[in-house]
Amino acid sequence: MDYIEKIIGREILNARGKPTVEAEIITKNGIRAFASVPSGTSTGIYEAKALYDGQPRYEGKGTKKAAANVSGEISSYLHGTDITDQAKIDQALCKLDGTEDKSRLGANAVLAVSAAAARAGAMAKGLPLYKYLAEKREGGYKEEKLFLPHIVATVIAGGVFSDSGLEFEDYMAVFRGFSAFSQELDALAALRGRLEKKLREKYGAFPEDGGALAPPLKSTEEAFFWILETAKDLNIEDKVTLGLDVAASELWDNQRQMYTLGSGKKQMAAKELSLYYEKLYKDYPLTFIEDGFHQDDFQSFAWLGKRIPEAQIVGDDLFATNPKRLSQGIALRAGNGLLLKMNQIGTVTEAVKAAHIARKHHYDVIVSLRSGETTDDFIADLAVAVGAGQIKLGSPVRAERNAKYNRLLRIEEELREEKTID
Repeated sequence: MDYIEKIIGREILNARGKPTVEAEIITKNGIRAFASVPSGTSTGIYEAKALYDGQPRYEGKGTKKAAANVSGEISSYLHGTDITDQAKIDQALCKLDGTEDKSRLGANAVLAVSAAAARAGAMAKGLPLYKYLAEKREGGYKEEKLFLPHIVATVIAGGVFSDSGLEFEDYMAVFRGFSAFSQELDALAALRGRLEKKLREKYGAFPEDGGALAPPLKSTEEAFFWILETAKDLNIEDKVTLGLDVAASELWDNQRQMYTLGSGKKQMAAKELSLYYEKLYKDYPLTFIEDGFHQDDFQSFAWLGKRIPEAQIVGDDLFATNPKRLSQGIALRAGNGLLLKMNQIGTVTEAVKAAHIARKHHYDVIVSLRSGETTDDFIADLAVAVGAGQIKLGSPVRAERNAKYNRLLRIEEELREEKTID
């Protein structure tokens, strides 16, 4: 056995140049493990709360207080704890924090420690992280063979991330039918590269957001056209469908009970918006709709799921990777998929539990990064460990995203060598 000797917290920068927290765990036997956590640009009200300094530096978003909590209170509290007892470590972190949303110590501090502990535990057991985390799974799928997730990737940005008239936040390519993860990644890289070339030839210079292209398109239909035409150019149109991340909570006007789309010229009530999704589904190979309604509208998620049951109706802000909210949604049959983001809930154990609940009730699990990522590749291992059917990492043109893609390539190679996958 090995025990936690010391934990060090430090403020580092994420891919957007904003502060976040890194934790370093040192064990009695000399293991050193690191983990850093991302932050989201658009965050739901039910997410675990990161702790920020509130000082002038970084416009109040410094994380020295959270990092100090890691080095001080958390390190002292977990000193001597068995590094392989992840559940005990995470329970202790929640107890020490003492709040429902981890706001006292900071979810950024708590998750950094939780993830670093999982890495150290895997090292102590001599296991790859994905196999170590797979041991923590509950339920009858524990003995399943491990497999690689399919890719869901944002390639065109809209909404607040674009100067265009696009109604929604993210326009995604959804990959299926390839015989290997590496082939899907090749196809994504080819599609993203060809799409950029075509759009720049048409529109000239335009910005990007986290690697997603933000050309001056005028409609969702136009965005869909470009993605599908590019897939056709590459002869992969039978293996690529379309996805939307609506981020509807950002569009919701509670006073008017309306959604304001795009540049604000179009407003829709929930029923009208649902019918619009249904029309897009009928007119295009739209198979993935994430956060189509605001984060408290379980009823509309359920209604849309009944109208187009073959599509993935995915909850992000709706569920916030929270087992309690997920269970509430399952009881109402709100949607059929969980977008799993570790920093929404704050510990590895709770994230794995949310995945277990989703799979137990036949909900899809889609592991996702955040916009303010670091180069930590933890979620790649997590996706394989929990049996996620898909992973959402964005366009493969940024180091913080490619770190995860590259980790999945290595995992695929390891599993192939073990002959557990073809």
